[in-house]
Amino acid sequence: MTDIKFGTDGWRAVLNKDFTYENTDKVINGIANYIYNETGFDKKILIGYDPRNEADEFASYIAKKLSKFGFNIELSNKVVATPVLAYSALYKKAYAIMLTASHNPPEYLGIKFIPPYGGPAEDYMVKNIVENLETNFIHAKTEGTLSEVSFDEDYLKHIISVIDIEKIKNTNIKINYDGHHGAAAKIFERILNEYKIENNCQNMERDINFGGFMPDPKEKYLPSLKKLCIENGNIGLSNDGDGDRFGVFDEKGNFITANDIICMLMKHLKNNKGMTGKLAKTVGASSMLDLYAQLNNVDVIETAVGFKWLGSAMRNNDVLIAGEESGGLSIKGHIPEKDGILANLLVMEMLAYSGKPLYTLHSEFLAELKRGFFNERVDLKLESREEQDKIIEKFSKYSVLGDYKILKSNSIDGLKLYLDDGSNVLIRKSGTEPLLRIYIETDSQEKNKLLEQTIRNIV
Repeated sequence: MTDIKFGTDGWRAVLNKDFTYENTDKVINGIANYIYNETGFDKKILIGYDPRNEADEFASYIAKKLSKFGFNIELSNKVVATPVLAYSALYKKAYAIMLTASHNPPEYLGIKFIPPYGGPAEDYMVKNIVENLETNFIHAKTEGTLSEVSFDEDYLKHIISVIDIEKIKNTNIKINYDGHHGAAAKIFERILNEYKIENNCQNMERDINFGGFMPDPKEKYLPSLKKLCIENGNIGLSNDGDGDRFGVFDEKGNFITANDIICMLMKHLKNNKGMTGKLAKTVGASSMLDLYAQLNNVDVIETAVGFKWLGSAMRNNDVLIAGEESGGLSIKGHIPEKDGILANLLVMEMLAYSGKPLYTLHSEFLAELKRGFFNERVDLKLESREEQDKIIEKFSKYSVLGDYKILKSNSIDGLKLYLDDGSNVLIRKSGTEPLLRIYIETDSQEKNKLLEQTIRNIV
């Protein structure tokens, strides 16, 4: 059997190497057995796919297979964004399967399982699915139904109820949008055009190679969007391959990090829209979020890395906004799943309420912090996975790191060390590769480099 590993957000593998029809059959057996044991054939299964190579073919194959098992299936009739499918699962009280590898390289494909609450699957669900990978589904009696549908309309009605789209429309905001050849491109452009929001959209057509870039809305993968913002003085927005992550440029072409956007939107929702609740953040997110939440009298919930933990926090607590440093967020009244379409609209809404350019709002935000936050993530490859725990244990015994005393530590996910100058270092192990992920945060680029070298020397 090929090693099938589920990460924090489903199973992903290289197409036609590990992501094969044989392995897909195993994963679908696991999912079918889990759903049948939970609810029999009572709930529908929704199936969607992003623009990746063969994603539509695998989606159709899975739909037919599950229908023959006896389940009633709704298959998307076109490329669909993950948050759109997740909302449909919640709205229709159905399970969903998304064919996506999110922001991974184009040669990858994956399967994401979404329960009826419209967010990432809990660990116990994934464990049950994995335990049944080799268990053939034997419960079918009669074949179920299979229909092709669009999931867009229900999502659009909902998202417009969450966002003050009329205020955006009436403030003459102009938008540059890079669809990144991804799943969110068409539906986001539709929102802009239907509400007559002036826009300049690019890279909107399906491309299985995502224009030659990683399908990740980071500054280095969006050179044409940055250039456009500098040229026409409008903000720039983008999404990743399946539409659950966001990227933002201000009117001068400066990229604004997800950490900054989450903080700014938290204040917008609280002050401009009168919303209440806590900030949910991962341990990998900047301590800037903790500081800014404190300045705005908002309590903080900290979780392990991965939106599945933030989704769980949203379902079990009064959460105003949940966000992670990699470009995912959601808010109260929406799905417990990251949504890059929502994030883009919230940025537009914030500008509409403020009446100020984004670069001005961002400067005001940085001035409130009264200190800088410089973040870097370094992946250190090891000889074997056994080394991961040994190295983390080694760091746990240190009382100093370089020139700084370690004041306290946090083991929610890996090991996070808090230093006496306000810096922090998070050391996490990859669940699928023999490497350590090192997150470093200080108040200067120079300190970041010095701490990184210190850590490399120790490892």
